[in-house]
Amino acid sequence: MITELSDKIKRLKDIIDNSDNIVFFGGAGVSTESGVPDFRSKDGLYNNRGVEFEKYPPEYLLSHSCLVSEPKVFFEFYRQKMDARNVMPNAAHIFLAELEKRGKLKAVITQNIDGLHQKAGSKTVYEIHGTTMKNYCVKCGKTYSENFIFDSPDTIPVCPVCGGMVRCDVTLYEESLPERAVENAINAIINAEVLIIGGTSLTVYPAASFVRYFRGKHLVVINKEPLSLPLDKQKDLEINAPIGEVFSQLKI
Repeated sequence: MITELSDKIKRLKDIIDNSDNIVFFGGAGVSTESGVPDFRSKDGLYNNRGVEFEKYPPEYLLSHSCLVSEPKVFFEFYRQKMDARNVMPNAAHIFLAELEKRGKLKAVITQNIDGLHQKAGSKTVYEIHGTTMKNYCVKCGKTYSENFIFDSPDTIPVCPVCGGMVRCDVTLYEESLPERAVENAINAIINAEVLIIGGTSLTVYPAASFVRYFRGKHLVVINKEPLSLPLDKQKDLEINAPIGEVFSQLKI
């Protein structure tokens, strides 16, 4: 088993060494190695504002409906679960940033909202589910830093300019993906020679459907569990191991 993994990592290194047009498509598995929890878990939440989290499905707690209908519930959950300001990038984030710096990686497409790719140094990052790093007023559109919601003394954060509600720039359930990020992501995949899919189960749509646009030479999957792809896509290489562990064994 160890020999098989070693052979696959050597194959991955060979693919990377021989391409200057690589695109990475990643999901939650990239960030969990930094200690970012799965948002679907409600363990460890404090009911210090009288919120009974156990009666809500996790998807509802990060939905547009919750934001509009029960903003106190939404923001309490958001503050407790989505604060990644003190989380540090792991080996996967750092490797990808270095790959971009060397001119090999053209883009990171991420389903994560924590900003860890940018924190590691990546410049071309398409956040197709938005980000916790930005906030904006729903009334006047004024933008605020990542700290605004987390540090606001108000249960429902309020814009100092117009009094409107300030929300995160995250794509919530029931909302459309950001058009520009989606367009850039799809174009990057269409033009890529190598597509590396990592740390994602490809079960969240429409993001998972982006893989269909790949027409390049090598399709690589790095995921703890075996991954099913669209029927018209064939994997050149699949490594079933933590992505940071895999990338930390590569030298570029």
